[in-house]
Amino acid sequence: MKTNEVTQILHFDEAILGALREDIPWEDVSANAVVPEGVKGTAELIAKADGVLAGLNVFERTFAFLDSASEVVFYKKEGEEVKKGELIATVTGDMRAILSGERTALNFLQRMSGIATYTRRAVKLLEGSKTKLVDTRKTTPLLRAFEKYAVKVGGAGNHRFNLSDGVLLKDNHIGAAGGVKQAIAAAKAYAPFVRKIEIEVETLEELKDALDAGADIVMLDNMPPETLKKALALAKGRAETEISGNVTEENIKVYASLGADYISSGALTHSAPILDVSLKHLKPLD
Repeated sequence: MKTNEVTQILHFDEAILGALREDIPWEDVSANAVVPEGVKGTAELIAKADGVLAGLNVFERTFAFLDSASEVVFYKKEGEEVKKGELIATVTGDMRAILSGERTALNFLQRMSGIATYTRRAVKLLEGSKTKLVDTRKTTPLLRAFEKYAVKVGGAGNHRFNLSDGVLLKDNHIGAAGGVKQAIAAAKAYAPFVRKIEIEVETLEELKDALDAGADIVMLDNMPPETLKKALALAKGRAETEISGNVTEENIKVYASLGADYISSGALTHSAPILDVSLKHLKPLD
C-alpha cells in the first residue's frame, strides 16, 4: 500500500470515529429501546436520484466501527453512475449497529457522491479542450480528505491539499510583500528550489510583473473573457496558466474555450448538492 493511501485511510478513520462520537455520545436510546441486544438484520441502500457514487468505502467502514462482523455487499462500484431506484448495496449485521450508524454512513456517502456527481458533469463540459479541471481549498473543515477524494472520483484533479503542499501567492501575500515582484522574489528565496511558484494576478499589469519575475504558474483571477484572452497570449510559453474565480457549471464551457492549462473551481466542493440515497427495509434475519 502506498504512503498516501495509508495517510488517506488514517484521515478517513479519524473523521468517521469523530462523526460517530458526535452522533452517539454514550448510547443510541432509540435503537436500544426497540431492538434486543445481539439481533442480526439486513437493510438495503437505495439511490433516490441519478448520480455518481463516491465514498462506498467510507460507508462500509462506518458500520465496521460499530460491528466488526458487519458485511456490506455492493452491487455498484466506486465512480459508477447510478439511477434513481437502483439497489446500491445491502448491509448485514447487528441491527443496533445498523440503526446507530445509518445517518453517519449516509451523510458521508451523500456528500461525497454529490461532489463526484457535480464534478463529473463539469468535466464532461470540458471534453474536447486541453484544459484540466481542479478543485480548491474551499472545503468543509476536517472533511477535506473526503471531498478532494470525491473530486478525483468525479474525474477532476486536486489543486494543493493544504498550505504546506505548495507556494500560492494570493492578493494578501502580494500586499504583505509590497508587490508582485517582491512576493515572487521572497518566495524563491525561501521555498526549496524544487517548488513551483504560483501567483494570483487580477490585471494584465500584475501578470506582466509576474512573468518578468519568473513565476512558474499564473492564476488569472476573476478576469472577464476578453481580458483572459490577452492574458493567455501574454503568458504563452512563459508560464502555466490557471483560470479561477466564480467558475461554475453555467460558465465553465466559456472559460474552457480560451485554452488555459487549468481551471480551478471552488464550486466542486462548496456548492455541490448531496446525492440523495437512503437505507431502507431493515428487517431481522430469520
